[in-house]
Amino acid sequence: MDLNFKLIKRDIPSSIVVFLVALPLCLGIGLASTGRPDLVFSGVIAGIVGGIVVGALSGSQVGVSGPAAGLVVIVLNAQQTLGTFESFLLAVVLAGVIQLLGGFFKAGIIGYYFPSSVIKGMLAAIGLTLILKEIPHALGYDKDLFTADIGLQQSDGHNTFTELYYAFIYHTKGAIVISLVSLALLVLFELPSMKKIGLFKFVPGALVVVLVGILLNYIFSVIHPEWSLSGEHLVQLPVASSAVEFVNFFRLPDFSALVNPDVYVIAVTIAIVASLETLLCVEATDKLDPHKRNTPTNRELKAQGVGNIVSGLIGGLPITQVIVRSSTNINAGAQSKLSAIFHGCILFISAVTIPAFLNLIPLATLAAILLVVGYKLSNITLYRSMYKFGWSQFIPFMATVIGILSTDLLKGIGIGMAFAVFYILRTNYRHSYHYEKNEGANGPVIHMRLSEEVTFLNKASIQLSLERLPANARVIIDGSCCVEIDHDVLEIIDDFKRQRAPEKGIQVETIGIKSVEAIGH
Repeated sequence: MDLNFKLIKRDIPSSIVVFLVALPLCLGIGLASTGRPDLVFSGVIAGIVGGIVVGALSGSQVGVSGPAAGLVVIVLNAQQTLGTFESFLLAVVLAGVIQLLGGFFKAGIIGYYFPSSVIKGMLAAIGLTLILKEIPHALGYDKDLFTADIGLQQSDGHNTFTELYYAFIYHTKGAIVISLVSLALLVLFELPSMKKIGLFKFVPGALVVVLVGILLNYIFSVIHPEWSLSGEHLVQLPVASSAVEFVNFFRLPDFSALVNPDVYVIAVTIAIVASLETLLCVEATDKLDPHKRNTPTNRELKAQGVGNIVSGLIGGLPITQVIVRSSTNINAGAQSKLSAIFHGCILFISAVTIPAFLNLIPLATLAAILLVVGYKLSNITLYRSMYKFGWSQFIPFMATVIGILSTDLLKGIGIGMAFAVFYILRTNYRHSYHYEKNEGANGPVIHMRLSEEVTFLNKASIQLSLERLPANARVIIDGSCCVEIDHDVLEIIDDFKRQRAPEKGIQVETIGIKSVEAIGH
């Protein structure tokens, strides 16, 4: 493991912040993915494995892995198809094996083919999603699950705007006070003067905010009981009454399901979706990393594969790298992968030793932390900078944002990619050659200098330009700078030279271009 223990002073505080954000997300995703309170700990198991196992094996210095909200629907449907949670765990193990093989076969290169505009659009959309999803929790409306589902639609059948409507009607005064105090403290901790204080170089502001939230809620319970938060308004980590009960939180896969073909279909589905989400998050996380370090994507697939194998073997949900936790990690000042590993260790130790204390944390406090993370991902400066880069960057960026908000992560990325590809094709169409027209003694002389790479994507623009050449002109088609000319383009040039040019009295001269027949021989 390429660990740097000199950075421990920065990584421990950030790991605590990530833990505080990850805990309720793991619980929420665990409940949303299984639909069963007795299986909610499966999300915590995935968080522990994602932190410790994936964190140790990954080449990402600031990425954090765990259960992903984007897989909730797949996981729910898979359990219904297979009949038992234990059979589903076997599919998770097999998905991990597929990812591991994908890493060895260098499938991680797919991650390098996503344009920057689309990745930035994904980050902005996730930031907006966080802001919209956490406002209800900040107002004390906690009827929906604390899962931070990507997109406006939710796994509980509602959408973000209906949740906002209900939140403003059924708000909780105590939660509003706690969230406002938490936000004020978080903004205060961001001030340069606060960062100079020695204590806050080691103790993260988010931890102080959580402790203040617990204290405020206790004060409410004493002096103003109707403002006191309890039940669904607090973290709800399962509390084991004995060591045996805690061990029962872990489950083993049902290997007898190996004869069920549906297991393999689900395993492939999980492997593909989890790998794509991971590669997208890796690309986004690398852009957020202040040190601009590049994560080896094939190694990441291997790490995720091992993580899913381990998670499935002990009763955990599927794992991906998660941008919410990763961006929180970066914003908290993480310097190396120690932060992700420590957050996994803290998850495990806390689940064993202090679950009752963790259940005192108000969700309003955690919502305030995520609101700040969301703002940093999707602030107005980002939109202005993308607009200044021109339409070819701004349109795919906005298409990705709108696509993710209106559908889900992968569909939104697909919509953004479609717009990005359109602009790529448009650029290819316009810049496949250089056109220069001069007047000669016997009529116009036209030079068409082809670019280095001429592919079938350029055939339409070249054919259209040839069709528009004036009659009785002399045309020089120069391919001397070409590294490669597509066969389709050669056919167009040959056909024009033999048929269309003589009909219009055009003299055609080619330089560095072989005819189709010459290539065939």
